[in-house]
Amino acid sequence: MRQWIALSLLWMSALLLPVSASAACESPIKFGALTWESGQFTSGVLRHIVEDGYGCTVEEVPGAGPALDTALSQNDIQVIGEQWVGRSPIMEKSIEQNKVAIIGDTLKGGATQGWYVPRYVLEENPGLRSYQDLPKYTELFKDPEDPGKSRFMNCPSGWTCEIFNTRLLKTTGLDSLFNNAHPGTGAALDAEIASAFEQHKPLLFYYWQPTGLMAKYDLAPLEFPAYEDACWQNLLLADGKMDCVSGFPVSPLGIAVSTPFVESNPELAAVFEKVQFTSDELNGAILEMSESKRTGDEQAMVFLRDNPEVWQAWLSDEAATNLATKLGLSSTDAISTKATASSINASALASSFPSWSLETPLNNALANVVQNYGDVFRTISTMALTYLLLPIERLLTVIPPWLIIAFVTVLGWFGVRKIWFALACGAGLFLIGAFGLWGALIDTLALLIVSVLVTVVIGIPIGIAMSGSKLLRKIVTPVLDIMQTMPSFVYLIPVLMLFGIGKVPALFATVIYALPPLIRLTTLGITQVNHEMVEAGRSFGSTHLQLLLWIKLPQALPSIMAGINQAVMMSLAMVVLASMIGAPGLGEDVLQSIQTLNIGQGLQAGTAIVIVAIIIDRITQAFGQGKRTRQKTIEAGRRPIG
Repeated sequence: MRQWIALSLLWMSALLLPVSASAACESPIKFGALTWESGQFTSGVLRHIVEDGYGCTVEEVPGAGPALDTALSQNDIQVIGEQWVGRSPIMEKSIEQNKVAIIGDTLKGGATQGWYVPRYVLEENPGLRSYQDLPKYTELFKDPEDPGKSRFMNCPSGWTCEIFNTRLLKTTGLDSLFNNAHPGTGAALDAEIASAFEQHKPLLFYYWQPTGLMAKYDLAPLEFPAYEDACWQNLLLADGKMDCVSGFPVSPLGIAVSTPFVESNPELAAVFEKVQFTSDELNGAILEMSESKRTGDEQAMVFLRDNPEVWQAWLSDEAATNLATKLGLSSTDAISTKATASSINASALASSFPSWSLETPLNNALANVVQNYGDVFRTISTMALTYLLLPIERLLTVIPPWLIIAFVTVLGWFGVRKIWFALACGAGLFLIGAFGLWGALIDTLALLIVSVLVTVVIGIPIGIAMSGSKLLRKIVTPVLDIMQTMPSFVYLIPVLMLFGIGKVPALFATVIYALPPLIRLTTLGITQVNHEMVEAGRSFGSTHLQLLLWIKLPQALPSIMAGINQAVMMSLAMVVLASMIGAPGLGEDVLQSIQTLNIGQGLQAGTAIVIVAIIIDRITQAFGQGKRTRQKTIEAGRRPIG
């Protein structure tokens, strides 16, 4: 009897005792793996709280934004660490259906956005304070690609902000004075802003926070009228009709959770409600994360160690103690410096390799070059635009489309000598125009023509020189290996910083990518010329120049033309990458379709690129044949069918 009484009392006391922090969840909690820095950092903070404070198991599920939103509505994942309220139609619908809830306010004051200039621009131009003052200061923001107008740096193609910025340019009347420049990617926009600050140059651009750039540079917003919801909703429509101007809304940032998660984990939901950072804390953490090359989890660990007074108020006493212990804090309000340092360097100590890095010296060297020689590189950029890219682009624009189609059709027949191929060339170009992509095609062709011309002018002489010098081959071949294997993204940032965003960095990136095959095939073709023919030329008293012009180059022509063919095709392969650094063309439509998940737009632009690639490849291959092979092709084309 006494045993039953003791067991009953023990059971009742267990029910009455407060639930420990480690019992806050019953099953693993799945977080959406976010790709942007502020989302990674916030998710990292939440993960450490859930795992180290409350003893729960956390799993990360990768995916794009719409895919994660859908997974959350189905409770396939339970938490998205950072949600911009009002930005996702999928999320809004899920909230209406009570499948998802947005809890907390993770950024004090909300996420802000607007049109910015560097602070020094306002200090040097006291009359510039509002968007209405911009017409008086158009000279500050001249567009290097169109000196007759100024330039406004929009956000990347396909983002929602691209639409309302474009509409604002129109409704404010500034579209007649400012070109609407699209950087292609957020990294390209950041590079352009950083370049302007390093050179103390004026720049008008759209930007937002939370971002690390807000903590690194002093950005000054231009004044706009007060936010007006009806006007703003119309500005979000690409075909909106209202002619109004509104200030930018402040977007609350919250934590998106599934409704079943809130019901089964009320204690964690209550903690998430309290999580909040100031703009300085969040922007500073993102900047430190970027410059220190830390992951979101690593930066979250550093932040939690350095700021225990911030997160103590969010957690229960027991969870705060658990988290402090995991972080290596001697108490809930003191940091163990030794523990912090040892944890941050744990991976380095665990490795048997020395810690070597060229990152900081290279970054500092690039910054010094931009600061001291930026004007020189911008002059080169202006010359390339003025004397190469823009004239060819204007010429192609002036020529009627039907004349270009007719010329390519005739060229296709003359090269391949098959009437069906010639007609297919014309039909393919007509289809591109019918898709509404003729303007993009002209932009792509202009960049392609100039890049191939520059590649030929540089590549063939280098190939000729390498064919006659073993020492030069030993020196240049490793350089060509690097050019062919180095990912283009590695050298895009320095090119952007030096030459500015747009067509010129795309030209340089394309030339670097297309040069190696032309140089290699030129060298190969000349070195494989029959030695007896060269000796015969020498016996007749030919000079080195005569041997080159009359024997070596004609014999090596098929190989050189194959190199040109490869250079053209590799240049065309760069159109999508070129769009990522602000170059217009067919690649811009592909990039925009990727960012908006518009499969129809992507297929149309992709089909256009395929058509152009096939036409150019077949025609250049035909003209690259040797004399005998070429004559056989012509004779085969003359034979009657059947």
